[in-house]
Amino acid sequence: MTQLTDSSTPTLGSQPSVLHGPGLSTTPSMIPLVNLCAEVAHKVDVFLDKTVENEDPNKTELRKRTKTSVRDSLDVISEALRRYSFEELAISFNGGKDCLVMLILLLASIYYHSSEYRPQRIHTVYVHSINSFAEVDRFVNECASTYSLDLIRLPTPMKEAFQKFLDAKPHIKAIMVGTRRTDPNGHDLTFFDETDHGWPKFMRIHPIVDWHYAEIWHFLLELDVKYCPLYDMGYTSLGGTTDTFPNPALSTSSDDCNGDTIKYRPAYTLMDDDKERLGREKKI
Repeated sequence: MTQLTDSSTPTLGSQPSVLHGPGLSTTPSMIPLVNLCAEVAHKVDVFLDKTVENEDPNKTELRKRTKTSVRDSLDVISEALRRYSFEELAISFNGGKDCLVMLILLLASIYYHSSEYRPQRIHTVYVHSINSFAEVDRFVNECASTYSLDLIRLPTPMKEAFQKFLDAKPHIKAIMVGTRRTDPNGHDLTFFDETDHGWPKFMRIHPIVDWHYAEIWHFLLELDVKYCPLYDMGYTSLGGTTDTFPNPALSTSSDDCNGDTIKYRPAYTLMDDDKERLGREKKI
């Protein structure tokens, strides 16, 4: 799939520089962010204006719902940009499909507000499992370069990671996260929620909280956004290597006594929210 980037994109795979502090590292910004934001905003505008004649009614309905979700999320991000300066904002990015949609919408919003904001980079925290997939790590590195992310990588647990991130960047007051209402503990979230008692203090912003699984994939595919390759292998929700497996709902063949390998359809072929996490091991 075509990467959302301009022709001046540098070669990927540069080594991260070291940020002072235990366990912290950051990938420096490499892309002119203003150019990237203009390109992304154009793609979003084209999507919102697009109509397809003689389209399957189910696809037309999905397109309509996704457009509504895009507009709602852009409104949330605009409100965030009204409440906070860009230096006070950060995103939590783990390379997954949800935070990728959130990032694309943020880039478009930066362009829409370009008379007020012309940042050089986006403050970003990547909280990773100690058993993270190599494919996820590589994709996050690629995104850091492509999307001009000022990325700090920190291992779980989540609470300690966010505290270290805020210690490194004490000016951050709000962090955008890609949680959706169908995620664990996501049912009661609003667009803006202060962190719970006992957690590092910041405002959690949830621009895509009301999106559904099918809308996430419709948006990414329509905009031709490059995503983590694990999704093409049947993974639908990404965690660590010890608790994440291809989604059994996407299997197309069964392992048998002859040693046949189970094959899986891509993640974007799944339509049901309630089957999204069937490939995640439940914690007891």
